Amino acid sequence: GEVHVMGAGDAALLPHGGLHRLASSPDNPAPCADLTALPSSPICPSVKEIRTCEATPPEERVVLFSACMDFDLGSMHPLVAMMPEVMRVGTLTDRYPEILPMLEAMAREARDGRAGYAGILARLADVVAACIVRAWVECGCGDATGWIAALRDPRLGRVLLALHREPGRNWSVAELAREMGVSRSVFAERFLDVTGVTPVRYLTEMRMRLAADWIAREGVPIDTAAHRLGYGSQAAFSRAFKRITGHPPSRIAAGTTAQM
Repeated sequence: GEVHVMGAGDAALLPHGGLHRLASSPDNPAPCADLTALPSSPICPSVKEIRTCEATPPEERVVLFSACMDFDLGSMHPLVAMMPEVMRVGTLTDRYPEILPMLEAMAREARDGRAGYAGILARLADVVAACIVRAWVECGCGDATGWIAALRDPRLGRVLLALHREPGRNWSVAELAREMGVSRSVFAERFLDVTGVTPVRYLTEMRMRLAADWIAREGVPIDTAAHRLGYGSQAAFSRAFKRITGHPPSRIAAGTTAQM
């Protein structure tokens, strides 16, 4: 695979969760060990400490922090598909200097082991990951069309934020145009040009992605998902779901039940 040289204070986000190796040298690396096979001890419900060196290491030592996390993007999951395999912090620190102090704080917490440090580490990791994603969107990485272009447009971004904040609201084109501060015709034309779909289609697709996630991952009943998303009846919701996804929501619910 591709080799990325990491320096002190550097970090990388692998948004697709691909397999990777952290090696001491690209030319003559030490043998890699499976991270899951190393001895670990739980610190808090979501954090374990993995020991890879002797019990009394020298004062000057290398601190590595590794974390796996779920992206809680909800209906914005198409954004992940556009991300590169590896997103490096080293290329962002000049424009986003706030990331580096957070990484330094993580190193201090890992070294000092003070009360509550595991929870602080986990939360700092969440913030750093979010900053990397936001920086990738804002700094011009990736294709500047569709989703990315919409998120970079401050006025259109306000509309997307409003839709994602209240997906179950009975939005009208006029209300969304007011969010953007333009006329209905200008808004509709701009939204279609940037995203490739109409506002109504965008909202419906977003709702169905949310519903599918709720039903499949959280076991939310179909009628509850329909109510959350503003549908007056389960039948109307099921028709919309099938129109967008090609199959009824009951298929997802049945799969979830079988797995449980």
